[in-house]
Amino acid sequence: MGDERGRSGTARGVVVAVMAILALVAAACGSSSTRSSAGVPTSAAPATSAAPATTAGGSTASTTVWLCFPGRTPDPCAGNLNTTVVKADGSTTTQDAGPDTHPSIDCFYVYPTVSPEPGLNADLTIQPAETSVANAQASRFSQDCKVYAPMYRQLTLRAIGGGSGATAANQAMAYGDVQSAWLDYLAHDNHGRGVVLIGHSQGSFMLTQLIKQQIDTNPAVRKRLVSAILLGGNITVPQGKDVGGSFQHVPACRANSQTGCVVAYSSFLDPPPANSLFGRTSVAGDQVLCTNPAALGGGSAPLSPEFPVTDTGLVGAVAGTAAKAGTAWVSYQGLYTGQCEDSGGASWLQVTPTPGDTRPLVTQQLGPTWGLHLVDVNIAYDDLTSLVGDQVKAYLG
Repeated sequence: MGDERGRSGTARGVVVAVMAILALVAAACGSSSTRSSAGVPTSAAPATSAAPATTAGGSTASTTVWLCFPGRTPDPCAGNLNTTVVKADGSTTTQDAGPDTHPSIDCFYVYPTVSPEPGLNADLTIQPAETSVANAQASRFSQDCKVYAPMYRQLTLRAIGGGSGATAANQAMAYGDVQSAWLDYLAHDNHGRGVVLIGHSQGSFMLTQLIKQQIDTNPAVRKRLVSAILLGGNITVPQGKDVGGSFQHVPACRANSQTGCVVAYSSFLDPPPANSLFGRTSVAGDQVLCTNPAALGGGSAPLSPEFPVTDTGLVGAVAGTAAKAGTAWVSYQGLYTGQCEDSGGASWLQVTPTPGDTRPLVTQQLGPTWGLHLVDVNIAYDDLTSLVGDQVKAYLG
């Protein structure tokens, strides 16, 4: 996926999704991108791409379609963040929260696979699937940053299913849009500010490619990287190392005060099976990176999950309690602990429910090979946002 959002029969149609994306990412084009006069970002190759639009002053005009953009209304990445905290004894408290009105850094978010469109690539029309996942996965980061999230012609749910006929060209189209939006953002909106990259699944694959081609070997841009949160994307490092593999200059985050680093994991309730889609790599000498956002230095720590009340398809059994909460979000602090495990050729974030706790639990809705993929972000959402807050302080000095 991205978030393959296991709604009804959708989950059954995407069982080989990640393998398809991994194969296509390996063949992704890395050339520069242009902007079409029709407002559709295009990868560099198409012979049909039009000349970039220009302003009266002669500079290239922005034609990125933004899902989330600071100051725009509506903006699914900025809104009410008030949370009902459900305690183990069933009692509740309310926490008021909202976007920072004057954040000092930016976030650049790329959403996971959500498009139900019939083609192999989505179009750039903002639809409920994109707004829902942006709210679920990116809006709470608005407490620390301005969130920019581009639309992109992602591989659809159909494209990442088996036998769809999706090719490297389809993936290149998706990546070309993300790269074009990033260059647009740097040229028109960044103004030298620090930035956190945030992605999940297909979004993580897109950002991994972007880091490789636009950031990892570019010190001037790399110094603006506060951190990269790349979940459910199989970021790799050499066995026992914190850098190498996917990136040569962007290491794993191992302390909350560390910046210019990557946070990555795939979450599971049980050890990933041998045919797991996540937590395993076939590259000899490498392993999939796991960094526990609640304990970057290692070991086990309580996780702080957050779930949007309106997203009834995301969290299964959690939704029933969430609907009664009366706030936009619901939290079950202390319900889970998390610890990175490295065993049997796999590396993953082991999520363990607290014994005897009767609060509703998330499930591995897509089966054991996917683990908790659908809630990789939400299972440790407050840990991730707290980490970003600490990294922002460190980055700004």
